[in-house]
Amino acid sequence: MADNQRLICASEALQEKGRGIRFPIPERGERTSGFVVRYGGRPYAFINQCAHVPVELDWQEGDFFDLTGHYVICATHGAHYEPLTGRCVMGPCKGRSLQPLPIEERDGNIYLILEN
Repeated sequence: MADNQRLICASEALQEKGRGIRFPIPERGERTSGFVVRYGGRPYAFINQCAHVPVELDWQEGDFFDLTGHYVICATHGAHYEPLTGRCVMGPCKGRSLQPLPIEERDGNIYLILEN
């Protein structure tokens, strides 16, 4: 593993449209966390913060998708985000986006790419 990468989880821990994995991002502040979900066969990661009001998205840890499995949803405000882009398509922050995080999936693991 390179110095600019940190292990988030094993690839098998993420199921298609299933529960996500939360992880701390101390490099961005003591209370900042991210999350990774699998959608369309690929992992996508974002800062765990609604684009409407700065609250974490998941009501219960790891529950990021709506009941259809098509959107990441803010459990507090009901904002719906496209999992591929993080763009809000429905709710109070329509048109705004979640902040994406650079990740890489390789050798059976998912890594956060740390900024220099």
